[in-house]
Amino acid sequence: MWEYEHSIETGATPEAIWRLWADVENWGAWNAEIQKIEISGPFTAGARITMTPPGDDPIVLRIAEAVEGELFVDEARFDGLLLRTIHRIDRIDPDRIRVVYRMEITGNGADEVGPQIGPGITADWPDTMAALAGLALR
Repeated sequence: MWEYEHSIETGATPEAIWRLWADVENWGAWNAEIQKIEISGPFTAGARITMTPPGDDPIVLRIAEAVEGELFVDEARFDGLLLRTIHRIDRIDPDRIRVVYRMEITGNGADEVGPQIGPGITADWPDTMAALAGLALR
């Protein structure tokens, strides 16, 4: 297994972060790594998200879990691997939250392939999460 986690603290509300997460078609407003994105229905477990990074092929994600105001988990599968990303909101105190993104790559060859592909996938997380939190504060 390969894993990586990044978190930021913000004065944004959990509701504001959730609204931005649930508005999938506008993820590009805070995630520069999205050229095009579509969701198959409501932002709930079972929905499929097709995300196209700039100059790359579309990636299909499935929402495995969604708990409003708390977390959502998306999964992508390819070449015997499962790429699972947990997006979580932790309350620090009444005025602050921590937004956590965690990627876990499991499956055949994950110990070898994870370190090769994982850092490229997660490299933009600090910038993406800062943009998300900034937008949520508006």
